[in-house]
Amino acid sequence: MKNILVLCSGNVCRSPTAEFLLRKSLAGVDVSVQSAGIGAVIDSPAEPLAQKVALSHGLDISSHRSRQVTMDMLKWADLILVMEKFQKIHLQERYPWLKDKIFRYGESLKVDVPDPHGRPESAFVMTWNFIEKLTPYWVEKISQL
Repeated sequence: MKNILVLCSGNVCRSPTAEFLLRKSLAGVDVSVQSAGIGAVIDSPAEPLAQKVALSHGLDISSHRSRQVTMDMLKWADLILVMEKFQKIHLQERYPWLKDKIFRYGESLKVDVPDPHGRPESAFVMTWNFIEKLTPYWVEKISQL
């Protein structure tokens, strides 16, 4: 089994969207996908605008509850996907042993996924578009592992 951990800051916008989209896209593949936040408030639902935008694309993320990343999660993961370059750098500095298994979600295009938290709906749509465009790259990579 492949264990995939998707991380962002608060685990209420980007990482739950990516987690649920990866799960849907990898249906039938022997993989487990989870998400968490580097600075999450525990047990918060996905932001209402994140839920609305995802649902408008046929993805229901309403069951999501935020989690704070833990050492056990980092050890569990075979692949860790972060949303921003600084998150990757922060984790690699703090946990050097993660170096070979942590990548930006936007690695294929060398981009960060913008954080829509506290912004208008258009920012959530833009973030959805980033995640949707970047997901097939990871689906292919994960399927080949």
